[in-house]
This record gives sequence, C-alpha cells and structure tokens, in this order.
Amino acid sequence: QVQLVESGGGLVQAGGSLRLSCSASRNIFSINYMGWYRQAPGNEREFVASIITSGSTNYRDSVKGRFTISRDNAKNTVYLQMNSLKPEDTAVYYCNAVQFGQGNYWGQGTQVTVSS
Repeated sequence: QVQLVESGGGLVQAGGSLRLSCSASRNIFSINYMGWYRQAPGNEREFVASIITSGSTNYRDSVKGRFTISRDNAKNTVYLQMNSLKPEDTAVYYCNAVQFGQGNYWGQGTQVTVSS
C-alpha cells in the first residue's frame, strides 16, 4: 500500500504563489496515477490536476495556465506549483495515488487559504 503526506499549504495573498508537495511511502514509479484534489467547506471534492507515468498531465479548466503538476521519481514526490492564486482556490488540497488493480490512496490534506 501507499501512504501519502502533503505539505506546503498556508495563507497567501491573492496573486501570490505556493508549492504543495506530496511525499509517497514507496517509489512512485510503481504508482500509475497521481493527482491533486481540493475541497472547500460546503462543496464536494473536485479534481485539480493529475499526472501519469508517461508524464502526461491534466488540469481543471479554472487552474490551467496557473497551476503546474510535476513528479520527481527519485524523491518519491509529486508537486503542485500554484501561481496567481485567487480566493476561489481556497480549500483543503488532497494528494491521490492510484495503482491500477491494486489500490486508491489519499493523503491527509493541507489547507490553502487565499485572501482577497
């Protein structure tokens, strides 16, 4: 199984930047899919960005051009670089990892708050 730990959240002014990190307990070469999701109070969890082993990425429309997902296999870590942050980006951000046919795992979440 895979354990995930997020870090890098915090309070930032609108227009600022944060970089989130998700550290996995095993080599992410063995993880087919890694993604970031977020959930604001009163809202459902929503997809933000993902990356697969080929390096192909996908983004929610509202973050395209502002957020970048990347992975470092040597460090067993996936990142989410968030630029030009907006108040509507405020949420708890969760890391997700999927091993096809094996398991679906979630981190504990990290809070991102963007002030207006």
